[in-house]
Amino acid sequence: MTDERINLIGLSREELGGLLAEMGEKPFRAKQVWHWIYHRGATDFEQMTTLAASLRPKLAERFSLARPGVSRELRSDDGSRKWLLEFTKGQEAECVFIPEEDRGALCISSQIGCTLTCKFCHTGTQLLVRNLTAGEIVGQLMVARDSYGEWPAPKGGRLLSNIVMMGMGEPLMNYDAVAKALRIVMDNEGIAISKRRITLSTSGVVPLIRRCGAELGVKLAISLHAVTDELRDKIMPINRKYPLEELMAACREYPGADNARRITFEYVMLKDVNDSPADAHALARLVKGIPAKFNLIPFNPWPGAPYECSTPRAMKKFADILNDAGYSAPIRTPRGRDILAACGQLRSETQRERMSLYKARIAAGGEDDHAKAPHPASS
Repeated sequence: MTDERINLIGLSREELGGLLAEMGEKPFRAKQVWHWIYHRGATDFEQMTTLAASLRPKLAERFSLARPGVSRELRSDDGSRKWLLEFTKGQEAECVFIPEEDRGALCISSQIGCTLTCKFCHTGTQLLVRNLTAGEIVGQLMVARDSYGEWPAPKGGRLLSNIVMMGMGEPLMNYDAVAKALRIVMDNEGIAISKRRITLSTSGVVPLIRRCGAELGVKLAISLHAVTDELRDKIMPINRKYPLEELMAACREYPGADNARRITFEYVMLKDVNDSPADAHALARLVKGIPAKFNLIPFNPWPGAPYECSTPRAMKKFADILNDAGYSAPIRTPRGRDILAACGQLRSETQRERMSLYKARIAAGGEDDHAKAPHPASS
């Protein structure tokens, strides 16, 4: 049965306060409820013991604290974990935790499927089903913290210490929901993860890169993967709308970018496609003048993938050239490959929605291309 109650997870402070005010509650009640949801991780109103006993059932009657459902959880031999989360019946997306020695990063999805069709990305083979809501985005973090028992944040430091918007989907194609979710995550009286520990990765939605920097100030990562418009047009169709010159200009203007908060340029290593010494030299020239570092990503294969990973020798030579040019350029150690949780491998099976959208596009004479996707402002 459908739950008709309003889910409080994902509402702004103002929205939460407004709902409680409609019930005749004073503003401090909203602060208390916010604390229980985002600091204590409450899953039931009866847990909110600072609220009057008579108020708790009234809240439970009108509102819910629903997280996404966990359809499946996979654990990698290297300690990575992947959750397949169900948001509405048959609509799923993936969320991945990559642990380090004393901390870790949670990779969060922003869409079910993706509007883009990057040729090296498994997620790009899945058509966009829909954008996730702010509550569904925040809910991924809450599911992970539930799993690790990190309510409230442990005094010795968090294992779930960093957030990366690098899961399924293009975050800037769902900007309003992503921004709302990240403001909740950054709120000091709740989850309280600093903007310095949040990284948003984009394939290059240029107008919203500027807006993200001005309004959120989180770290920026650019999914780059090519040094010429000709190649990037081919493997990342979004480049046809926002070519490299415009993308690099937006990076140079990104607020707060400096040597302490460098922009990360992600570069997947594709054998005999983008991994030559000439490519490495061109890459160093391309980012000149931008506080930059690189993340060289060995291509992570998936069934039917059209590319192979560069050889270890080619990757080392590529990295050495960037290092010699003065840039940090580590080769990422693949994590979670055995559970298809590595970079570029996320893809849920929402077949009914995919086929429905596909047939609708074909019937309308459309193409499976970024040009047919909604404009970012209307997402």
